[in-house]
Amino acid sequence: MPAAPMNDAVHLRSDGVSLVLDTTGPRLPRIAYWGADLGELDPSDVRAVVEAGRPPTVLNLMDEEVPVGVLPEAAVGWVGTPGLSGHRGGRGFSPLFDLVAVDVPDGDDATAGALRILGRDSALEVDLELRIALLPGSGLVRLSATLTNTGTSEYVLERLQLSLPIPAEAAELLDLTGRWTRERAPQRHAFTLGTHLREGRRGRTGTDATLLLVAGESGFGFRSGEAWAVHTAWSGNHVHAAERLPTGVSLLSGGELLLPGEGVLAPGESYTTPDVYGSHGHGLDAISARFHRHLRARPGHPRTRRPVVVNTWEAVYFQHDVDKLTRLADAAARVGAERFVLDDGWFRGRRHDAVGLGDWDVDPDVWPDGLHPLVDHVRGLGLEFGLWVEPEMISPGSALALAHPDWVMSTGDRLPPLSRGQQVLDLANPAAFEHIAGRLDALVTEYRVDYLKWDHNRDLVDGGHPTTGRAGVHDQTLAVYRLLDGLRRRHPGLEIESCSSGGGRVDLGVLERTDRVWASDCLDPLERQQIQRWTGLLVPPELVGAHVGGARAHTTGRVQDLPFRAITALFGHLGIEWDLDAALDADPAAVEELTRWVALHKRHRDLLHSGVVVRSDHPDPATWVHGVVSPDGAEALYAVVAMATSIVSPPGRLRLPGLRPDRRYRVEAVWPDGVPEPRRILPSWWAAGIELTGAVLATAGVQVPQQKPEQACLLHVTEVTAGTARTTEITGVTDDPRRAREHP
Repeated sequence: MPAAPMNDAVHLRSDGVSLVLDTTGPRLPRIAYWGADLGELDPSDVRAVVEAGRPPTVLNLMDEEVPVGVLPEAAVGWVGTPGLSGHRGGRGFSPLFDLVAVDVPDGDDATAGALRILGRDSALEVDLELRIALLPGSGLVRLSATLTNTGTSEYVLERLQLSLPIPAEAAELLDLTGRWTRERAPQRHAFTLGTHLREGRRGRTGTDATLLLVAGESGFGFRSGEAWAVHTAWSGNHVHAAERLPTGVSLLSGGELLLPGEGVLAPGESYTTPDVYGSHGHGLDAISARFHRHLRARPGHPRTRRPVVVNTWEAVYFQHDVDKLTRLADAAARVGAERFVLDDGWFRGRRHDAVGLGDWDVDPDVWPDGLHPLVDHVRGLGLEFGLWVEPEMISPGSALALAHPDWVMSTGDRLPPLSRGQQVLDLANPAAFEHIAGRLDALVTEYRVDYLKWDHNRDLVDGGHPTTGRAGVHDQTLAVYRLLDGLRRRHPGLEIESCSSGGGRVDLGVLERTDRVWASDCLDPLERQQIQRWTGLLVPPELVGAHVGGARAHTTGRVQDLPFRAITALFGHLGIEWDLDAALDADPAAVEELTRWVALHKRHRDLLHSGVVVRSDHPDPATWVHGVVSPDGAEALYAVVAMATSIVSPPGRLRLPGLRPDRRYRVEAVWPDGVPEPRRILPSWWAAGIELTGAVLATAGVQVPQQKPEQACLLHVTEVTAGTARTTEITGVTDDPRRAREHP
């Protein structure tokens, strides 16, 4: 890795993005530009980009330029939030790094576009290594840093937060918040002077975590407006911030939120930040697509078709009965499921949610022969077998807690308040870690478990090490990563879902070692439309668990028809969480209809789980349009969703984004096997389909059915090539095509 010439600048380019780094020294490099691709630039042009961005010196500010680097420093005159905060016994509170080296890789290998920057504060006796990469294939910026204590006394690190500059055009902020069963609610406001700070202090990512903090042009949407976003790839306490000073400097930043004492570095010790990612694009879809491409390029990304899941939770809850679960497995196979997941309630004493956690042995009272009868039956049906676990938690009355009360996370002099009747197991304790790792390994080995639904149902309040009384969230997060990594090494075919009170642990840190996230415990499709839409800003559809529940949603009480439930779940990793055994007796026609929806999902699964996610910026909040377009632009599947009663009727033309503008496409309604779907007033083109160019579909759009609230329909779009046959099977269409009551 050769050194970049000092007193120069570096231009990185990838996938429509440019990043210009000013390495002229003597201070840490700063990002002089991050945004749309600037094209090929010779070295003099790159230096000119840096020079063109230098601000003039104005009265009552520093007499020299204030270089705001990836790590902003107060010592150079930066009066915003410093990137590094720490001290040695109260001294050395204001670091000032000299630039030692900038290493740039050569060649076109996978590391191309990555820089390693070394800085040193000789007076404070700390070294800093910054890593900046513009990732090939996605165009994401990835930042990380390592701080090393080179002195002879402790250095108390309080904050190490990395920043990316954004221009004045970024006039509006968008982030996400939420709660249990209402994750991923967007909120927007002007990007004013000052700091917009989002801290996560739950010890896990959190149902209210923003996932992305986005700054963009006023009114930016999914398909319009230039925007910039950051994400911190960390599953513990974290921070995101947007900061704008009266000087006009604006930053987006992210990092770990260290609790008091978590950053104490002994002589020779180092601290490494989580990765902070930056994404730029025109519209949120472009920002989102970069994260999706990055995740799909992971070596561990699932390469097989995502199996349709049946999960037992809402079917039986804690009332486990071998005969009942066997019949449920039969019903799962009947509707076309490919994986059967036994949820909470299988282990010793677990008849409700306040007992049993930590005692990871099969309950002999419910399962006298162990899980083998059920597992063997499931495998005999051709289904994979999955199991629910919550290994980071412990119930106070469990045998494990009674034997090892010192394994419960606490401040040392008191226990944290209970949540769901449970506490947190201190996995940074080597004995506790080895015990849980051994139990999980034994379960996966004995039952040949294909899939673990890994839950995490409470925040880490007072999350400390009981033997020392020191804060322990940082150590706990790293221990969980080691636990996941070790289990996957021992069982290479094992898949793991990140579930955490629903969508409480969704981030790129946990996704480096899991295969799916559970977006929410809410299966109400109306709520799920929003939850999945905004979870999809970061996570592609094949990694988002989306289940069809029963007609009445258990968390909201709403009653919705099966097509709305199925279409909502179609655009994810499809699953079913419904008592199909009881449904076969009460409403066998609904189960047969579900079978057809599962078959429809399988027909389009390759597209849904590999294509580009697109969302339309329709002005009416009552009507949403979203879809997936194949990477080659030859095929797409869109959902048109009536979220509420609209002020207009019919909804008017709807644009179908993401298609190649110069290609010709055929648009057809799609429904399982031509089954009648009532209660729609249809446009004239609906029965026979229509052909239009991608430019027309994205700009002028098409009329769609008039739908009642909480209804949805599907449009299948395919490229028209020479010799394409135009055959359409129409079932049950009335004489008046405007009032046809069935889909072709």
